Amino acid sequence: MNRIDRLQAILTTLQSRRIVRAEDLAEKFEVSIRTIYRDVRALEVGGVPICAEAGIGYYIMKGYHLPPVMFTKEEARSLLMAGKILEKNSDKTTNQYFQEALTKVRAVLKDEIKEELDDLEQQIIVNPFSTQEQEYNPVLDLIKSALVQRYTITFDYYANTTGEFTQREVEPLGLCFYSEKWHLIAYCRLRNDYRDFRTDRIAKVQITKTAYKYSSHPSLKDYLEKLTQSTELYKVVIKIDHSIYRYLTNTKYMMGFINEIKEEDYYVMEFATASIDYFARWMLMLDSRVDILAPESLIYRVKDLVEDLHNKYQ
Repeated sequence: MNRIDRLQAILTTLQSRRIVRAEDLAEKFEVSIRTIYRDVRALEVGGVPICAEAGIGYYIMKGYHLPPVMFTKEEARSLLMAGKILEKNSDKTTNQYFQEALTKVRAVLKDEIKEELDDLEQQIIVNPFSTQEQEYNPVLDLIKSALVQRYTITFDYYANTTGEFTQREVEPLGLCFYSEKWHLIAYCRLRNDYRDFRTDRIAKVQITKTAYKYSSHPSLKDYLEKLTQSTELYKVVIKIDHSIYRYLTNTKYMMGFINEIKEEDYYVMEFATASIDYFARWMLMLDSRVDILAPESLIYRVKDLVEDLHNKYQ
């Protein structure tokens, strides 16, 4: 990237964030921090009112705006793809807001890019065989509001283990999407610890007027990284017949897939899992065309589950 392009990109980054550290800019554009200092000075000389807070970062003076930035073809295509994915993997309200924002983006595109997107849009379909319709999800809206306002929220949470609801008051850290569900990561005042709440099991959400100190908690990213490092993982190795391999192409990633080796009649697959029990229950779906090579504890757990089923239905 030449310097002119980098200056434009730095300006765009400053416009898109409340505050930006020089270290982050240097890492993003793969230059030294000293080069970032010179680039910021060049923007200031060019008339851009850039302010700085020692030890915090740069920001553009409040009220200063530039005309809309023109998107490249590649950026416009990526936004279209993101919209298609969001359409099938988010709630109705979030998707509606994204589509409205995308309409505003398309309004500033060149005519030839608009025409290209119109054609491309008809040629991209995500999850065409799903019959599930999007629903309005007020839970996500309320959680997002609480995150912005830094207020605690109360709700009733359904536990699969007991089949009962418990009332919680939590200090939200953030929202996380995995295993095709939205999860609220929060500090639970009932349990005095951090918890992962599936939003589809949350009911009767209310935002309180009780503020909490967000800075007293780890960031969502830091919490998840620490959780990953501290969680004991088990290495699982299985041998699976070619005839059922195609059924695993999507679900294997949800089970902690690491690697696979293709042999003449079978695949040897490696996984990392935090729960032997959960993995064992998945193994039952694959019937006798899968062999567990490791660990031994997984073999014993599958045997126990099969024995329980046999005793129930004999």
